[in-house]
Amino acid sequence: MKKVAVIGAGNVGASTVQRLAELNIADVVMLDIVEGLPQGKALDIFQAAPLMGYDVDVTGTNDYADINDSDVVVITAGIARKPGMSRDDLLATNIKITQQVCANIEKYAPEAIIITVTNPLDIITYAALRCTQFDRNKVFGMSGLLDSSRFASFIAKEMKCSVRDVSAMVLGGHGDSMVPLPEYSTVSGIPLGKLMDDFTIEKVVNRTINAGAEIVEHLKDGSAFYAPSAAITSMVEAILNDTKRIVPASAFLNGEYGQHDICLGVPVKLGKEGVEEIIELELSNEEIQALQRSAKAVKEGIEKIRS
Repeated sequence: MKKVAVIGAGNVGASTVQRLAELNIADVVMLDIVEGLPQGKALDIFQAAPLMGYDVDVTGTNDYADINDSDVVVITAGIARKPGMSRDDLLATNIKITQQVCANIEKYAPEAIIITVTNPLDIITYAALRCTQFDRNKVFGMSGLLDSSRFASFIAKEMKCSVRDVSAMVLGGHGDSMVPLPEYSTVSGIPLGKLMDDFTIEKVVNRTINAGAEIVEHLKDGSAFYAPSAAITSMVEAILNDTKRIVPASAFLNGEYGQHDICLGVPVKLGKEGVEEIIELELSNEEIQALQRSAKAVKEGIEKIRS
């Protein structure tokens, strides 16, 4: 049986563990520094197994030694956004947490593939890659898949059609500078521009960019976790089942899209080796400029952690 470790037993982490267990493809370990929290949540999820029909083991722990031999490690640990906060406001605290987590992954699960979820995601992904010194295909972030799912859901709502018929693409940093791509977003293969006018497309794009903040404003204390956990689970499934899915993820770029030494949301092929290929799309001049602006914002954050 494959093994997945989820670091962090908050809403995102616990929801991810539940979704992974229900897939029935790997044993799952949930780790948190708060004593009793991961144990209690893991036990609750495990007790649902007879009702939901999964036979995997679900355990909670405070000991990093229990993540040994994990095939995939998902990092969700960190503080979440509150109203008025940007993802970048979380940087100082979450970078310290990430350093501690990565040191333990390097010690106990050196062969694992790492998926980062903690915000600010692209910067945290870069830090995790540098801290572990793993190959770049083995450390990447869950960002574009979540943003693309949000984009697709808003398109379906506007079109009053099934979400299953919508395919959407979002590139760039996981923040206000993200770059939704209407040209590469379709409904049953029909380009978005053939179905919506420019005003409606712009409205959907703007809602996608602010989707996370919209949820934070409603919740008051905390941020999204249902959709993020679904995106994480989709990525883990692609890795464990080696399905070669094409999804946007925050990957380390070394010349792709004209960017160097940065983690940024781009389309990738996900399989058992992690990011097995970075796919370069042909972009318009306007889209290239938007991606460059997004990259600039991420690089500013990277410079902060370097200092």
